[in-house]
Amino acid sequence: MGPHAERVALPGRRNVLLRPIQPQDAEAEQAFVAGLSLAARHFRFHVGLRQLSPAMLRQMTEIDHRDHVALVAVADAPAEPRRIVADARYVRLADAPTEAEFAIAVADDWQSLGLGRTLMDRLARHARGQGLHALVGDVLPENRRMLVLMRGLGATTRPHPDGPQMVQAVFPLQSGMPQEIRPASPSPSY
Repeated sequence: MGPHAERVALPGRRNVLLRPIQPQDAEAEQAFVAGLSLAARHFRFHVGLRQLSPAMLRQMTEIDHRDHVALVAVADAPAEPRRIVADARYVRLADAPTEAEFAIAVADDWQSLGLGRTLMDRLARHARGQGLHALVGDVLPENRRMLVLMRGLGATTRPHPDGPQMVQAVFPLQSGMPQEIRPASPSPSY
């Protein structure tokens, strides 16, 4: 069973609805990715793509909510109906079934509000409930904001097996990680 929908209040009187992604979100997900700055798209996808291919879009929206879990944060504002402002997901690793690879992206104008931290908390809670022991994410070394966030949440980093162009952030879920990551006021969240 996937995560449940939840309204979250953020600083600056901004509110979002956190909910599982659905196939009918394909157009909004495409708009979200296209609306990210070139740097944000590069940090998330590790390439400078402008939009998702039809196959990638299906992979990101038509998911099983069991081995591939994805949450979106939808702006809760009349001026921005159905606008996705963040996407967070994990995919269980076939070669290490107690681990999953995670990824998070937050719209440029919604960064530094604690949304990345909140999404990581929800992913970690769900993953822990599914019996996972760790979430592992690939991070570019120049993505300093993400590395600061990850370390601030208790992740460790290790060299990437493919070389120095990336590092891996590792979140232990069964021991050593707090039961809930609490949003902090002004922190460099991504």
